[in-house]
Amino acid sequence: MPGRTAGKRNRVRIVGAVAVAASASLALAACGSTKDTAGSTGEGGGSGKVGVVLPLLTSPFWQSYNDYVPKMAKSEGVDALKTVNSNSDPSQQITDINNELNQGVKGLVVAPLDSAAIEAGLDQAERKGVPVVAVDVAPDKGKVAMVVRANNVSYGEKACQYLGEHITSGKVVQIMGDLASVNGRDRSEAFRACVKKNFPKLKVLEIPAKWESDTAASQLSTLLNANPDLKGIYMQAGGVYLAPTLQTLKSKGMLKKAGTAGHIAIVSNDGIPQEFDAIRKGEIDATVSQPADLYARYGMCYIKAAMEGKTFKPGPTDHDSTIVELSNGILEDQLPAPLVTKDNVDDPKLWGNTVK
Repeated sequence: MPGRTAGKRNRVRIVGAVAVAASASLALAACGSTKDTAGSTGEGGGSGKVGVVLPLLTSPFWQSYNDYVPKMAKSEGVDALKTVNSNSDPSQQITDINNELNQGVKGLVVAPLDSAAIEAGLDQAERKGVPVVAVDVAPDKGKVAMVVRANNVSYGEKACQYLGEHITSGKVVQIMGDLASVNGRDRSEAFRACVKKNFPKLKVLEIPAKWESDTAASQLSTLLNANPDLKGIYMQAGGVYLAPTLQTLKSKGMLKKAGTAGHIAIVSNDGIPQEFDAIRKGEIDATVSQPADLYARYGMCYIKAAMEGKTFKPGPTDHDSTIVELSNGILEDQLPAPLVTKDNVDDPKLWGNTVK
């Protein structure tokens, strides 16, 4: 989820299957697999406490991730401390990292709030020889063993494609995330570029909501007053934008069921149970399922491997993803994130259908 500083999107260099097959140096990454060909093994001890720092807990997505952490830590054999919530404050997050380091943790799993600001915390960890795995958001700078994240460019493109295929022309709005995080930048830029290239009859309006539900609600209300002919909405984070968006539409008499006259097509990101229920009710049309369960699982998997001194290389993994090298040299395991519509919303494999 969570960007405020401007900056160019980190573009990825994806290694194709042919190139991988031709190069012995690009081995299969097998974190958590019996086929341990992920990389080299150094002198790391591989044991000790692991600190887990959350960005916020006001979103159902992060609440679900928080619930998965102890379960996945146990399954991966990681001794994880109780999670720490930075409460949407990048400065507090640096303090939280320092506090964890002062407790003597041997590894850190952090979901950065700000792609630039997190560098200070990463530098603190590096000075103490503590490996870090970043989850959900890639840092602009700093040392991490791996970023566990889905392809956020794809999020924006999938939303664009869905809306473009269901709306012939007219106004659509993207309710953006915080542009201080690479996630907000990736989703925003990808959606904007895709519409411009593929659906020129659509006009993109934008709400910079910074992952804040109140901001989303107030700005959407103002936008709808000036644009009552809005045809589509792209919410970059259903966990924080779903409820205020639906409430705002309902208050204005603009929440129409899918398939009926006046329906505003809505695509979201996250894959939380509340979005699935909204799809079933016809309130929204689709969402991209961001894998909260896999974020927790592979966050734990990679931090354990990093504590053991293992390193990783670009290439396909054993869990239907690809490790790519970002333009800043950081490695990122891009986990799959499927589009969910009324056709597959009841798929039992989706993590949003397993949350009790």
